Amino acid sequence: MKKIFSNKYVRNGLLVFAGLFLGWLFFHSSGGTKGDQNPSAKVSKKEIWTCAMHPQIRLDHSGKCPICGMELILLSQYNSGSKIDSDAVTFSTEAMELANVVTSVVSHQKPVKEVRLYGKIQADERLLQNQVAHVSGRIEKLMVNFTGEPVRQGQLLAMIYSPDLIAAQQELLEAAKSKQTQPEIYQASKEKLMQWMLTDRQISQIERSGRVKMNFEVFSNTSGIVTAKRVATGDHVSEGTVLFEVANLSNVWVLFDAYESDLPFLKVGNAIAFTIQAMPGRSYSANIKFIDPVIDPVNRVAKVRVEVSNTGGKLKPEMFANGIVKANLNEYKDKLVIPRSAVLWTGKRSVVYFKQPGSGTINFKMREIELGPMLGNSYVVESGLNEGEEIVTDGTFSVDAAAQLAGKPSMMNRNEPKVKKTGSMPGMDM
Repeated sequence: MKKIFSNKYVRNGLLVFAGLFLGWLFFHSSGGTKGDQNPSAKVSKKEIWTCAMHPQIRLDHSGKCPICGMELILLSQYNSGSKIDSDAVTFSTEAMELANVVTSVVSHQKPVKEVRLYGKIQADERLLQNQVAHVSGRIEKLMVNFTGEPVRQGQLLAMIYSPDLIAAQQELLEAAKSKQTQPEIYQASKEKLMQWMLTDRQISQIERSGRVKMNFEVFSNTSGIVTAKRVATGDHVSEGTVLFEVANLSNVWVLFDAYESDLPFLKVGNAIAFTIQAMPGRSYSANIKFIDPVIDPVNRVAKVRVEVSNTGGKLKPEMFANGIVKANLNEYKDKLVIPRSAVLWTGKRSVVYFKQPGSGTINFKMREIELGPMLGNSYVVESGLNEGEEIVTDGTFSVDAAAQLAGKPSMMNRNEPKVKKTGSMPGMDM
């Protein structure tokens, strides 16, 4: 035995074997301790924040973009313990608050469309009167001298000197002398004066006085405001010449412009509430009396008429008016209604983001919907949503931006599969 250990080769082999055995004991023990720690390690939740304008920014915390100063949005968030839809974008509660993302539940509502109209006050055409000269002659005197002057019915407006009227009066006086023997001639001369708008009282005065009147009086046939003065003293006028235009403003019209897209929601009898820009704080209400059946080919609008009593004359022609008509859309009474802010438009498509239920995280996924008419600040939904679903109503662009940056289906990206052409080179997919 002593001889064996004294051998140099045997002794060296035993030393190598002892070293290997000690190394195995040391490293095996250390590796076992390390392996016991890995199963108990907890996978931390990781968030990546980026900028919508500068997607190269990647931070592990929220804040502002170091380039432009915009609020960072959540690019991705994952937790190894939860299963997330690959097409959904995940938000944390803090991210929703920073991006001002608000959701609401879809429900049935009474569809009421608000149609906004803009127009002007105009004089009632039925109460406009032209004061005309019924005989030819010269304006000797005007009793109304400026536009805007009020007049009353029966008021003297002007005096006209007419040679034809003088000759007709002389014929009447001559015919009156023989009216017993020649009543036809007398009646004819009298009717001639009546055609020139002389009254029976005026003709009787001429007969009793036996004198010819040199000037013919023009009396107002209505009460109102002189809106136009067409003649001056000394002007020669012919029969039928307009001397004055008078408007009775006791009742006025409000003429609104309705675009052709709004006409299907307007009907005669609809109530309309309107305000006058010149009188803030005061509101009026009336019913639609008339809708123009013809569209203006230039402005593409039709006139909608409302009649209003103008006691006190505060409503003046050409004042601007703003009106609102609330039309009940009974044909859409069983449809869903969502806020206008929830919808994103992509040309022909309209999309919303709905919250996926039953997951431990806040996940939003895009969905295309079909919309009906717009109701002021909301839309009628024809298809694509169900009652009780929760959709994003504020901050929709922030959610869509996060989806775009994460490569998920979004407003501008349907994430449709690409079709490869036969014989195409690698990397040349269309």
